[in-house]
Amino acid sequence: MDIQVQELIDKIKKDGIESAAEEAAKKRQEAEAEAKRIVETAKKEAAKVTEKAKQDAERSEKAGVAALEQAARNLLLVFRDEVQALLDKIVSEQVKAAYGDELLKKVIPEALSAWNPKEQGSLDVLLGEDSLTKLSAFFKTKLAATLKKGLELKPDAGLSGGFRIAAKDGSAYYDFSADSVAEMFCAYLNPRLAEILRESAKGE
Repeated sequence: MDIQVQELIDKIKKDGIESAAEEAAKKRQEAEAEAKRIVETAKKEAAKVTEKAKQDAERSEKAGVAALEQAARNLLLVFRDEVQALLDKIVSEQVKAAYGDELLKKVIPEALSAWNPKEQGSLDVLLGEDSLTKLSAFFKTKLAATLKKGLELKPDAGLSGGFRIAAKDGSAYYDFSADSVAEMFCAYLNPRLAEILRESAKGE
């Protein structure tokens, strides 16, 4: 009887140990699988975060470069406009200064030398009020024959320098004013200035 009880006890112990061992092995496998899953998930999330950070950094870099390029373009445009305005001012001042009394005394008679009133009609020569006051006597003498053909010298309050020649019937208008001549010079110089600035911006 004692032997049977001992065998029964031994069997229970053996079955219990084996069952516990199997359960422990099962739990270990589940834990390992869960740990592996967690690690894989963490790696994927880390990869996503890293990729997003990389993309954000690239976008930030591109945005920064674009902003810098735009700022450089804006600065160049402002600089060009300021230089152009200064150049326009210098040209205008120099042209007005060049249109002194002596130049008008020379240029106006030459401009009228080929005028034929029978073919071209009567003309008016428009001068600034100050210039006409100072040069009226000279032109009345120099252009005496021309004045007899119908030419008239008239003041133009809007002229700061230079002169204009206008047909009395309004069919023609020749603008030799300082402003007009300066504008023509600037129209030629400004594209060249823009080209120089573009080449300078390229470092050439």
